[in-house]
Amino acid sequence: MAEHIEIHPKNPQPRLISRAAAVLRDGGVVVYPTDSCYALGCRLGEKAALDRIRMIRRVDDKHNFTLVCRDLSEIATYARIDNAAYRLLKSLTPGPYTFITEATKQVPRRLLHPKRRAIGIRVPDTPIVRDLLAELDQPILSTTLILPGDEQPLDDMYDIRSLMDHCVDLIIDGGHCGTEPTTVVDMTADPPAVLRHGRGDTSVFGA
Repeated sequence: MAEHIEIHPKNPQPRLISRAAAVLRDGGVVVYPTDSCYALGCRLGEKAALDRIRMIRRVDDKHNFTLVCRDLSEIATYARIDNAAYRLLKSLTPGPYTFITEATKQVPRRLLHPKRRAIGIRVPDTPIVRDLLAELDQPILSTTLILPGDEQPLDDMYDIRSLMDHCVDLIIDGGHCGTEPTTVVDMTADPPAVLRHGRGDTSVFGA
């Protein structure tokens, strides 16, 4: 069964954050809360954990995962962004946005869009994720916690525990965080294009 911990959404307990980071370092799969909805995550480069997440979601190797980063400087390690894109990302992060960007060579090929070197990146606006990323000292490879056949992500902790207990290594209960996904913006387009309207405000894009 999965380990289950309750982390305060505004004042995360350092001991519990350290425990969650340790599970990720050991190659584990974690359910964790973001500023849009609950997500499945593992450490970048953990192929076995990535395969487990694909099995849970029942997605193939063409599914687009997201790199959850702590800040813009970390994003620059994995994404190619020019000055205009940097200014836009700076104005919208942290927040409920996923940006599709051209990937650098630091991103494993198996994570890239099958037809182009692109990757989704984001910086959530939530203390739990911020502290977890700082403790882990690298991005989390992430995807929304939505099960096959469902139309919305899981949010009720009773449902998450009953359905995920035998699938993941750790479940972080950070309280209710909603079921509305992030707004997805294609930064490889000129001008940037909104691919999905979600929790993030799209008025800045004229959408």
